[in-house]
Amino acid sequence: MARRRRAQKRKMMGDPKFGSFLVTRFVNSIMTRGKKRLAESIFYNALDIVGEKTNQDAMSVFTKAVDNVKPVLEVKSRRVGGANYQVPIEVSPERRLSLAIRWIINYSKARSEKNMAERLANELMQAFRNEGGAVRKKIDTHKMAEANRAFAHFRW
Repeated sequence: MARRRRAQKRKMMGDPKFGSFLVTRFVNSIMTRGKKRLAESIFYNALDIVGEKTNQDAMSVFTKAVDNVKPVLEVKSRRVGGANYQVPIEVSPERRLSLAIRWIINYSKARSEKNMAERLANELMQAFRNEGGAVRKKIDTHKMAEANRAFAHFRW
């Protein structure tokens, strides 16, 4: 464990198009090898596709999709008396957002559409409708926490 004080959180600037902190976090998570312009173009193209297909505001679809994927509970492994228990714990708001973004991006990459913008757009639209891989991952996480509810007293 670190012996010094915790690192301070740096303030992120909003993205250039919407001025949104959430969009900046999402673009930074898409980005690989420091290619931010490519990540931005993928994201904005995906939002354009979402706007065309749903005939709704793409930003509201995006925020609703992220909210639908955010988990409330997860399990953490605790070692008690020589046995490992999966202990359900509540997820902090910062980690909720991180997990939702990570799951959406990972399940987008696993899709079979032609390019990443289409994959991301389709995953966002499915998450908006409470379907798709990322929402399934959230449901599985909640089921696992519910199944191990008996070990909740090991939480500390």
